[in-house]
Amino acid sequence: MKTIHGAPSYALSNDLISLRITREGGQLAPVHFTLGDRVVSPYALAPWKPDEIDADLPGLLKCLRGDFLCLPFGPQQDGPPHGETANGAWELVSESTGSLTLAMAATDISARVEKTITLRPGETALYVSHKIEGLSGDWSYGTHPILDLSGIPEGSARVSVSPFRWASVYPEWFSNPADGANQALRIAAVFSDLSKVPLNEGGTTDLTRYPARPATDDLVMMVSEAATEEQPFAWSACVMEGFVWFSLKNPADFPATMFWLSNGGRSASPWNSRHTARLGIEEVCSHFCDPLEVSRKNLLRNLSIPTVRTFSKDTPVTLRTIQAVAAVPENFGLVKSITPAGDGKVTITDENGASADSQIDWKML
Repeated sequence: MKTIHGAPSYALSNDLISLRITREGGQLAPVHFTLGDRVVSPYALAPWKPDEIDADLPGLLKCLRGDFLCLPFGPQQDGPPHGETANGAWELVSESTGSLTLAMAATDISARVEKTITLRPGETALYVSHKIEGLSGDWSYGTHPILDLSGIPEGSARVSVSPFRWASVYPEWFSNPADGANQALRIAAVFSDLSKVPLNEGGTTDLTRYPARPATDDLVMMVSEAATEEQPFAWSACVMEGFVWFSLKNPADFPATMFWLSNGGRSASPWNSRHTARLGIEEVCSHFCDPLEVSRKNLLRNLSIPTVRTFSKDTPVTLRTIQAVAAVPENFGLVKSITPAGDGKVTITDENGASADSQIDWKML
C-alpha cells in the first residue's frame, strides 16, 4: 500500500490501466488509462486531503474521490452517510494478475460485502462487482463515480445517458441558500430532454454540456428504460478531449442514473466553494439522495420506479458495473448510443454518426 492524496491505498494495474483504491471507504482513484500515446485520468480527487479537514467529518468526505459503493445510498439513522461501505475499512482478501478483491463486515447493515475489480489485457475497462451476503430487508444502494472536468473549457464536455422514461430535478432544496449554498435548477422539475432542464430563475439549461453554471450544485435523476434483447444494458457517457468515459449497467440492478453537478455551490466546510467542475454520474436504486427511510417509502411506486431492493439473508446478490474509456475521433460529439458489436465489443456512436469501438465483455453484466 502507498499513501495517495493523503489516503493509504491498494494498487492494481495491467498493460493499459494503473489504479489506486483507498483502504478507508474503498474509493477508486486515481485511475490512469493508456490510450495510444497519451494517458488520461478522468476520476476526481477532492481539492483537500484527509488530514486537511475537520476530523469529525465522515471518512467519505475525508477521502472523497473516484468511485465507491453506497449501501445504503444517502443518510441513515444508525450509520454514516452512504453506509460503512463508503466510510469504513476494506481489507485485502486476494490479489492476482489483473484482479483485486477487498471485503468488509459492515455493522450498519449486518452484512458482508466483497468488492472485486478486474482488469483484462488489452482493454481500458474496469469490471467492478460487489457481492453482498447476509443482508436482509429493503435497502437503497448505488455507485458514485466522480469525474474531474476542471481542466477543460466551460461547456466542452458532452454528457448523455441511454434512453430514460422519467426524469426529475431533486424534489427539495439540494443546495439550500439557508446553508450558504446555491443551486441553478428548479426544484422538482420533471423533464424529458437533458438539453432543456428548467432553471430556478426561468428558462432552461443544457445539462449535456459541462462544466456549466458556476457557483451551483445540483442533482437530477433519470430512470433508465428496461433492457431488451437488442439493447441488453443501459449506459452513461461523458465525452472529453479526444476520449470518452462511459459506464454500463443492468437497469434491473440500477434503475436510475443521477447526475451530481458540483461546481462550487457549497460554501460550508470542507467544500468552501472549491469543489468545482466535478460531475458525479451515479448508478442507483434509490429515491434521489434521500435518507434510507425515505427510499423505503417507495414514493415513485405509481410510476413503477423502485427506490429500494428487497434482500434475503440467505441469498447473496452481486451488483456489477463496467466503467471504461475509449479514444474517439476528433470533434466526436454527444454520445447517442452504445450498442453490442458482437461478443466482447461495443460500438459508441455520436450525434453526427461518427463511431468508435471498444473491447468490453458486456455480457458480464
